[in-house]
Amino acid sequence: MNPYASLSDDFYVNTHLHTEMDLPSSRESVLHYFEQLQRRYPKMGRFYQREKGEFILEEDKSHGAYRWASVELRRICSGVVNPNTLEEGMEQHQQILELAPYLLSVSKLDCESIGLMYGFDYSYRGNHNQLLAETIGLPTALESIAGRSGSHLMSYEPTLQISLDETFRTHARIHFEPRTTVYQTKSGEYNEELLSVYVTIRRFESLTPDENFSEELFRLEGLMRDLMDNYVVDHILKPLQNAIAAR
Repeated sequence: MNPYASLSDDFYVNTHLHTEMDLPSSRESVLHYFEQLQRRYPKMGRFYQREKGEFILEEDKSHGAYRWASVELRRICSGVVNPNTLEEGMEQHQQILELAPYLLSVSKLDCESIGLMYGFDYSYRGNHNQLLAETIGLPTALESIAGRSGSHLMSYEPTLQISLDETFRTHARIHFEPRTTVYQTKSGEYNEELLSVYVTIRRFESLTPDENFSEELFRLEGLMRDLMDNYVVDHILKPLQNAIAAR
């Protein structure tokens, strides 16, 4: 079972491969890539292009759990929303990383970065910024400012980024995205919006000749699981989940 599924309303696992050079955008290359992906996952049947030029292939979203994949100018993306197991998501990402070098001409040298992201969405009707400040906490130097008499917290989007090795090639980033508007804060009338927490492990620079995309992705997954199980779950996700449930 997915050990993180119960920690939020929606959980998703995404991977992103950024390239230094533009990816192929010809009709034949793009369609052949997505057709090969669809053979592996036949339910991915909705194909379209966004205004900015990226191509998307996805499953029906109405059931709450679905797969998607995209190709942008310099980025290949893959995502699985509410997977039954983590292996279910990683399998799709591995398939895409195996297809990309052959069908989209991506080489190890062309890799700008490769990343793995776990996303957690919470439905909450209230002030997201205030909730984060009370649950995650404020830096000591800012507590007195935020607590100033008559003031109201309007924006609080904490982000932490650290290096995970001495080479500074592998980074971990935790970012919070509240969606409370200024109007809602002023009026006190809140809609039920999604508060998101993103945990990303990202490796920068080209791969060496003895490395490959799939093995690097699973290395990132190992770092992700360590970060989640030893730090993020107990210190961020569970307190946030409990705080929402108590309101």
